[in-house]
Amino acid sequence: MKYFKFIAIPIIAFVISITISCERDDICAEATPTTPRLIIDFYDISIQEDSKNVFDLRIVGADKDDEDYLTSEVDGVDNIYDGSNNFSQITLPLKTEDSDTGEVASSTQYILTQDYSYDDNDTPDDTDDDIYEGNSDTITINYSTKLVFVSRACGYKTIFENVTISIVNDGDNWISSRESINDNQSVEDETTTHFNFFH
Repeated sequence: MKYFKFIAIPIIAFVISITISCERDDICAEATPTTPRLIIDFYDISIQEDSKNVFDLRIVGADKDDEDYLTSEVDGVDNIYDGSNNFSQITLPLKTEDSDTGEVASSTQYILTQDYSYDDNDTPDDTDDDIYEGNSDTITINYSTKLVFVSRACGYKTIFENVTISIVNDGDNWISSRESINDNQSVEDETTTHFNFFH
């Protein structure tokens, strides 16, 4: 019996020390907010209080190969739509690092195509004769980044400050104007809209 107590006490002490040293902060919970994405809502240019869907919207990162980035496949892009590819809101990831230089990124560019259609001319293996149609607008999102400590387990997240969006004017823009929700717009979470686009 004494031998059992002699072994049991160190084992119990070890288990207690492990339990005490394992803090909640050692595991990054799935629900922990990470680097947020930019949320854009679409509104009617004629009646600016009315939400207005964008039909057959396609979103492409401006620095990506068009063949690899269809709307439903863009990494990190969430879209709210009515089931027929008609979107009232999009959520876009912003670059934190320039893939070419490895430097901290200060802008992200997307091509948004309304009324997008694609025809492979019945030759799916030959992309040379593919036909892409639709009205494309290029948007540039400029910002400064700031690292914020989340926890020991989750590390840091990036928030975006002084966010602005410019639309390249090509003479046939479907996006008529944009509006930030706040002055000196920042993107710190994904709980509210950051910009409205009117079309």
